[in-house]
Amino acid sequence: MRGPSVRLAPRPATNHMTDMAFARAAFWRQDEQETGRDTDEQALRRRFWRKLRAVAARVPFAEDLLAAYYCAFDRATPLSVKATLLGAIAYFVLPTDAIPDVLPVLGFTDDAAFLAAAIRVVAGHITPEHRYMAKEKLAAMTSRDSRAA
Repeated sequence: MRGPSVRLAPRPATNHMTDMAFARAAFWRQDEQETGRDTDEQALRRRFWRKLRAVAARVPFAEDLLAAYYCAFDRATPLSVKATLLGAIAYFVLPTDAIPDVLPVLGFTDDAAFLAAAIRVVAGHITPEHRYMAKEKLAAMTSRDSRAA
């Protein structure tokens, strides 16, 4: 005697996370334009560039930070990688840290450690193009800063 057969819903043909990421990537600009509000992503980008410009010459890991930034905002980057990198970038941007950034020498050690851990986890997704763009942008930023001084 067999028990009643259990019918399960058919397995989706594609990964729902991929579909959600695609939908978000396809429509995120439309949502921003419709609401006219500043999104979390825009605020993070603005705060990132402001802080990086202020500390680029003093931070030895600035090129890695920029490469992580370009990878995190690359539409081809998987969602889990973006989340990891955005966490590291947000930690860099946040005004409250385990070690305050205003302390000389030690100020950015926690930021560097957090970024290094994130990059180690997702290193295969940071492409040579991301690194090249980071190097070029950093060179442009530091040359502009040296001319202004």
